[in-house]
Amino acid sequence: MNLAEKSLRSLVDKWFAPNPATPVRITRFSRTRLHQRRYVCVETWRPTGPLAIFFFQHDDGSWCVFPPEASAQQPH
Repeated sequence: MNLAEKSLRSLVDKWFAPNPATPVRITRFSRTRLHQRRYVCVETWRPTGPLAIFFFQHDDGSWCVFPPEASAQQPH
């Protein structure tokens, strides 16, 4: 997998296509409680209302719109 294609910036560009007329902003960022994995919530305003998407960082450093699966080595 090409990590450049799974960078947070590339995913925000893919899902939101930001431009001066429809800027995006980070509204929340932190780590998950259980496994301390990073997540970011990005939001924009569309004519139909707000659009917010959570992005989750995976163990390989890539970002996805779904959380990583819990590994058997990590405590639950």
